[in-house]
Amino acid sequence: MAEPSATTAPTPTALPLDPWRERYARRLRITDFLVLVWVVYGTQLAWFGLGNAQVSIREDSRLSEFSYWAFSAALIAIWMLALALADSRSERVIGVGPTEYARIVRASFGVFGTIAILAFLLRIDVARGYLLISLPLGVFMLLLTRWLWRQWLVAQRQMGRYTAKVLLVGSRQSVAQTARELQRTPSAGYRVVGACVPSGKVADTIEGTGIPIMGSVDRVERALAITGADTVAVTSTDDLPANKVKQISWSLEAGKQHLVLAPSITDIAGPRVHTRPVAGLPLIHVETPRFSTGQQLTKRAVDLLLSGVGVIVISPLLLILALIVKLSSPGPVLFRQTRIGYHGREFSMLKFRSMVVNAEDLLADLKAQQAQDAGNEVLFKMTNDPRVTNVGRFMRRFSLDELPQLFNVIGGSMSLVGPRPPLPSEVEQYADHVHRRFLAKPGITGLWQVSGRSTLSWEDSVRLDLSYVENWSLLGDISILFRTLRAAIAPGETVA
Repeated sequence: MAEPSATTAPTPTALPLDPWRERYARRLRITDFLVLVWVVYGTQLAWFGLGNAQVSIREDSRLSEFSYWAFSAALIAIWMLALALADSRSERVIGVGPTEYARIVRASFGVFGTIAILAFLLRIDVARGYLLISLPLGVFMLLLTRWLWRQWLVAQRQMGRYTAKVLLVGSRQSVAQTARELQRTPSAGYRVVGACVPSGKVADTIEGTGIPIMGSVDRVERALAITGADTVAVTSTDDLPANKVKQISWSLEAGKQHLVLAPSITDIAGPRVHTRPVAGLPLIHVETPRFSTGQQLTKRAVDLLLSGVGVIVISPLLLILALIVKLSSPGPVLFRQTRIGYHGREFSMLKFRSMVVNAEDLLADLKAQQAQDAGNEVLFKMTNDPRVTNVGRFMRRFSLDELPQLFNVIGGSMSLVGPRPPLPSEVEQYADHVHRRFLAKPGITGLWQVSGRSTLSWEDSVRLDLSYVENWSLLGDISILFRTLRAAIAPGETVA
């Protein structure tokens, strides 16, 4: 009997794939169904009572009247089908981003739009109040339960569960870049378990990430079996053999293992990215950022509505804070500071004064300590800034000092959500590409604020601002506003 070759490695035993996607989708189906039963039948009982109300049919219709109990059952079934057809439970949209919520809203309005058209064509008179209550209440409850599930899912992903196990394939540089981006946001649901690089040596690691190298790009199947990865992410194709990506796709188990192509461009998403197959090539089209007149008018209308209502609602709080600031330390109530805003124009930003009157005179000495404190080479951030008053420290902790900026929003120099408004001295240090942040109005809050502003490096601050500018959407603004409200209620560490 011939002995096995010394160069032939034993075939590894494949680790079983975790069917977390199916489990999570099943839980969403159950809660969606329970929500719709509660909403639809609850609305029916509230509107018609316990009686056997009938859907009204016009005299010239060929249909006969039928019970609202049957109509409600059909509505629930159609609503559930619409949510399924919209892929609202797909693993591609759960956990991060507004796409999941947008699909729920579109599917729900599609159902009621279809019912309205059919009712008109078939001459069926459905109680308007019944429909007008069911739709908004159903959408709200679906979004609420999905949000609760998302919080649970994010918590699980922080512990490494309910994530796609990713094997990265490509050059060492591209693998390292992609790995760092995925490790930055564990809530996205991608956990890197290994990498295959050209001429890779087993037991080596990718620099700065700690990710083990499982071998060369010719060992992808073996690496999948050893790591139990269910997703292969190709980070670059420059150093791969011809047709290697196609060979990898053929080797994957259909429906259980996935192939992802990760281009080197980052922080670009949403409607700007389109895939268009041309002559067998899956070309990725990336549009330049542009803001239509409709988008600008919509954003301005939302800013005026929310800021105007906000000023009216919190006017007693504004008066109380103004009085406390005036009585707690000498100096003006409001602090005005020149900032750079839309299209690079200067404007005067308002805040409640939270520092001593001569704060600007003390700034030069404190900047010398910045390298020892925050470590940001452009933005001045200092923990326990001695210039901040006791009242100011309390207001900063809950972001109360920024409330006067609502008047900046009403005046048009700021928006509720947008990039951070920089100082002129900071703009002088900007690289050319950073000036793209001035394509949008600066915001009271933004991605930089809800993503850990007290610990962000300069590169992260720029990345988040540019990401917001290049991928703006109304749903994204709403998401940031809710995250800001949550951060204000339960604040973390604050800095200058």
